Order: sequence, then C-alpha cells, then structure tokens
Amino acid sequence: MINLRANSAQDMKAQCVSLWLLGTTLVLCSVHTTAFRRCPVPVDMHLLEESFQEIKRTVQTKDTFQNITILSPVETLRSIKPVDVCCVTKNLLEFYMDRVFKDHQELKPQILRKISGIANTFLYMQKTLQQCQVQRRCHCSEEATNATRTVHDNYEQLEIPSAAIKSLGELDVFLAWIDRNRQETSAA
Repeated sequence: MINLRANSAQDMKAQCVSLWLLGTTLVLCSVHTTAFRRCPVPVDMHLLEESFQEIKRTVQTKDTFQNITILSPVETLRSIKPVDVCCVTKNLLEFYMDRVFKDHQELKPQILRKISGIANTFLYMQKTLQQCQVQRRCHCSEEATNATRTVHDNYEQLEIPSAAIKSLGELDVFLAWIDRNRQETSAA
C-alpha cells in the first residue's frame, strides 16, 4: 500500500508537470497568434478602402516611378511575423502621418478631403496602438524595426514629392495588409 501511494504521488507530479508544460505551450501559442487581437483597432476597413479607391486613380497617375515600390509588399510586409503585426502597423501609421501626408502637396480640394479623412482615421488608429505599446501589448522585435527601416530607406531614395505620391499610391497595399492581419487574428 505504501508503494502505491508513492507511485501515485510521483504519477500526480508527472501529470502536473505535463499539464503545466501543455498550459505554457498553449499560452505561448496564443500570444504568438493573437498579437494584433491583443490590441484591437475598431476601424471600418471597408470605408477606409473605399476612401482610397476614390482617390487611387488620381494619385497613381501622378506616379512617375512605376517600377519602384516603397512598401515592397512581397519582401517587407509579407515576411512580418504575427507577433510583430502590431508594431509594424503602428510604425507604418506613424510613417504615413509624419512623412507621407505631410510631404504630399495636393491641389484638388476633393482629393485633399479624402486624404484628410484617411489621415484622421490613421491618427485614431495610431493613438490606439500607442496606448497598446504603453501597456506593453505591442512589442517591437528587431525584424519589425528592420522592416520599418526598409520602408523609410525606400522612401528616402526618391525625391520627397515623388516619394509621397508613390507611398499614397501604395496605400492599398498597406490597407489590404492591415485587413488581412485583422481577419487572420480574429479567425484564430
């Protein structure tokens, strides 16, 4: 009978360790797959994409460098790990707010209104993600920082007006990336 109890205690310890390892693994997987969901940004992406579609043709016809990309979607955005989505989104929103929208000079009032509407939505999203970073729910890895640096480097290779037009014309790439990541994390 004493041997049974000793074996039972050892079995229980082994089960506890196994359950602890399983629980830790599940928590780590959850953190990895829900990086963007931990910091939700309540924005109507459809409305934002519609606003861009209304100015897309006007902006893209001004782009004289058709063979150059700033966001380089295949290399930069698609290689972002789920845990870095929040950080890269925050950094790219900051890039658009601090560089692109400020550098772009638009003469047509109707286009300017649409760009201002997009900028206001980006500002809202940016403030939400900054709060998440303050609360340490939006970690920036070295890969995320490098991806953002690549976008800035691509931007700086062109003259400012051309870089602003190019970045505005690629806004659909960024919006699609945000939407795809939001859908993937809400489905996970």
